[in-house]
Amino acid sequence: MNWRLGRVSGLVMAAALGASMAAAQSGQADGTPPTSGFGPSNPFYAPSTLPFQAPPFDRIHDSDYQPAIEAGIAAQLREITAIANNPEPPTFQNTLVAMEKSGQLLQRVTQVFFAITQANTNPTLQKIQDAVTPKLAAQQDAIYLNDRLFARVQKIYRERATLHLDPESLRLVEVDYRLFVKAGAKLSDADKAKLRTLNEEEAVLSNTFTNKLLAGTKAAAFQTQDQASLAGLSPAQMASAALAAKGRGESGWLISLQNTTQQPDLAFLSNRRTRMQLFQDSWTRTERGDANDTRATIARLAQVRAQKAALLGYPNYAAWALQDQMAKTPEAALKFLSALIGPATAKAAGEQKQIQALIDRRAAAGGQAGGMESASFRVRPWDWNFYAEQVRKAQYNVDEAELKPYFELRRVLRDGVFYAANQLYGLSFQRRTDIPVYQPDVMVYEVFDADKKPLALIYFDYFKRDNKAGGAWMDNFVGQSKLLGTLPVIYNVANFTKPAPGQPALLSFSDVTTMFHEFGHGLNGMFADTEYLSLSGTNTPRDFVEFPSQFNEHWASDPQVFRHYALNYKTGATMPQELVDRMRKAAKFDQGYLVTEALAASELDMQWHLLPAGAPLQNVDEFERQALTRTHLYLEAVPPRYRSSYFLHIWANGYAAGYYAYAWTQMLDDDAFQWFQDHGGLTRANGDRFRSMVLSRGNTEDLDTMYTRWLGAQPSVEPMLKDLGLVETTK
Repeated sequence: MNWRLGRVSGLVMAAALGASMAAAQSGQADGTPPTSGFGPSNPFYAPSTLPFQAPPFDRIHDSDYQPAIEAGIAAQLREITAIANNPEPPTFQNTLVAMEKSGQLLQRVTQVFFAITQANTNPTLQKIQDAVTPKLAAQQDAIYLNDRLFARVQKIYRERATLHLDPESLRLVEVDYRLFVKAGAKLSDADKAKLRTLNEEEAVLSNTFTNKLLAGTKAAAFQTQDQASLAGLSPAQMASAALAAKGRGESGWLISLQNTTQQPDLAFLSNRRTRMQLFQDSWTRTERGDANDTRATIARLAQVRAQKAALLGYPNYAAWALQDQMAKTPEAALKFLSALIGPATAKAAGEQKQIQALIDRRAAAGGQAGGMESASFRVRPWDWNFYAEQVRKAQYNVDEAELKPYFELRRVLRDGVFYAANQLYGLSFQRRTDIPVYQPDVMVYEVFDADKKPLALIYFDYFKRDNKAGGAWMDNFVGQSKLLGTLPVIYNVANFTKPAPGQPALLSFSDVTTMFHEFGHGLNGMFADTEYLSLSGTNTPRDFVEFPSQFNEHWASDPQVFRHYALNYKTGATMPQELVDRMRKAAKFDQGYLVTEALAASELDMQWHLLPAGAPLQNVDEFERQALTRTHLYLEAVPPRYRSSYFLHIWANGYAAGYYAYAWTQMLDDDAFQWFQDHGGLTRANGDRFRSMVLSRGNTEDLDTMYTRWLGAQPSVEPMLKDLGLVETTK
């Protein structure tokens, strides 16, 4: 449940500004000719005339993107050159506001282009991405490393106390100045040249990693002609696997991989050999010594980042990356993670004992142990999910298959996700079938505020495809800005298994939580109410941006909301309270495993980004083993949620040295939900207060201050520990 790329738009906007300056500095004239092939017939030439300026996907072709990107660069070159060379003294209006207004063509096209290359790519789009990636990296450098432009920004920053700016404008001054400094604006010309080279290489390596991972994940899907090997899967799961195989022109059955180490079907497959093979397919997807092997790519990527950090004056990349986050330093983030490792691994060890005891009892009784010999065996990673499910059945009388009929996707969306948003914030939703989409499964809704005024558009793209990146995420096609006069156009993407034709899309409760999570990001974007796009919506630090989304997860299990959507898809009957109670009791089981695998991923991320500049290229497998051993997380039965070689978050999606943010923000969101419970729970008063003080504010003020002002206290880790079941409670 990740939030994908986090502000692709803001990153690209800064990059675009930079490339324009690079072109200006290298002597290209202000009158750079328009890119060949770009004109009024290109759908990005002017703002869309659709509601909310939604992308006109019915008119967009792959061939439209590169001309529009290049034309956007050329147009922004003229705008940025004028700002940097303005003979008038620098002012907030003629420098920072002018920068905010620049690059709107480039913004339009890149918002859509990067969304589609993540969710619905193809070889043509990948080639375009290969071509534009180094150019956009050079753009980002050139704006932040331009002396004339930085001199103007620096002068405004130094005089900010005398400019009588409103609080949001003052925040923009401070944020922009820090971004320039963080990006190397104070380096010597020689070091700036080195930094440009490193940044371009980093961008190319990240793009290479993404393409290798997508291809490797597709190639590693588990395929079989043996129906018996899939024993344990439901008829619906079998039909989906057959449909997936047919989609590739194959016979038999195919289980495609999700982005995490563990795969959902491992909880149901009773044949141990099949479980082992599916796990190994996942574990080695990009470590097969072929063209999709990512290890050399990430080893060099880690080295480039360490060298870049040293050039910028930091001991490692993590120290450089965290300076503008809530944690501030890697030491603070590591201290936070370390406090969780002991309780989490201890709970996981207890869970492992329960699982092993079940395996041993079944073996002693002479029954087959998961489709293998009746002899007992030591639990391995491919066994965990299957036997954890058996423990739930044995101890809590809860079966995932018994729950799924109550979680039909469209009902969860309409009567769960939308219902909670209505109760908290007064929102209403209307399906729009007249808005063009980029793929037939995508749904579009118009969102109306409590006063019935149009608020936003939101797209939902829920089903797994071979040409879609793994995981789940949210972003904008159009960002909110009063200055630019734009309202938000949001999208949520996930990778749920698509049902066979005529069958309902039945979800696990984990999938349900993912829907609430990504919609929480969507609320953060839809409620944005700021002047400047750079500070709008989800344009916040990594260790804050996951707070609204993880907070929204809580409403999935709120009794009032749950009763409203957890209805049997065949009968419409509410889930029996007795089953609800069993489900809630079982929820704490396996939390040790889930927290431990996430902590292992967080530590892997941090250890990679603590490497010093002088470190040699790492042997990826050995580095991973040593890093997990050093942090007491090298557990045979509990592998990290993401292995280094397929850790998309940190190598390509902006979470480098930042994966700890999920745990950090869980502390914030559990504490926040405790506040809601203490103040009446699911009420409009609580929702409106949260919206006005947090969700609508973006990055317009210091986030620690914002949070504590809303909460009325400093955040506490205790609600998080209780929610995860890592401490004993009296209830």
